[in-house]
Amino acid sequence: MKFLSDDRGMRDVDSGDEVEIPVAQLEQALAQAQQEMLELPAGYHPLQKAVIQNRIAELLVDLQRGEEAFDLARETFDVFVEAQQWEHAVQSCNVMFIAEQAGSLPALGQGVWLAVTFPIDAELSVAMLQHIIDETPADSDGAAVAAVTACYLVDMRSEGKQRDNLTLFTNHMLGTVARRHSDVSRQEQFDFWMEKMELTEPEKFLPRLRNVVDVLVQEDWWVDREAIWASLPDQ
Repeated sequence: MKFLSDDRGMRDVDSGDEVEIPVAQLEQALAQAQQEMLELPAGYHPLQKAVIQNRIAELLVDLQRGEEAFDLARETFDVFVEAQQWEHAVQSCNVMFIAEQAGSLPALGQGVWLAVTFPIDAELSVAMLQHIIDETPADSDGAAVAAVTACYLVDMRSEGKQRDNLTLFTNHMLGTVARRHSDVSRQEQFDFWMEKMELTEPEKFLPRLRNVVDVLVQEDWWVDREAIWASLPDQ
């Protein structure tokens, strides 16, 4: 799994062992990506450049150059939003969050909002929601809402092997949140906790996720949510 492996590729997912990528290898990959951008043909589409820039931003994060990574991903975010390339826009938000800059929490909130609003890759959506869990205290209801939303999105959007893998991942995520939130350890406790927390019905927990997103973003929205919402079918 790409987005849910620790440090975006710096862990061997099959073995669970840390696989540190040498700085020289990262710098070489960065130079290659930068050269690829310089070699874009005349009249290239802005999206072509933005995709490469996102890759560069990810490498900059790995090289501990967070400020540069954030600024570059913030630039690509606007390009992707303009083109309505929502999955790429969420990837930009993911980079901005892991860059650990002043605007990282607003980036996370907007990435989560887009990931839930649009049917993008389920794994990327789960990764964004996991960030919320990692950022919130053990007794936070927001973590529970994020975890159950992750389970819901996997059920709605994935299939086959991806569905199997992500279902195991998100079920474990939800169980972990329940344990840290209310010391849940048995199935009957879990069932009671789910009912008590109103986590069994999307029409109840999804509006609560919007509240979590609003706390993250505050007033620093970079997209017109009302315009986007109005453009969606069946609204």
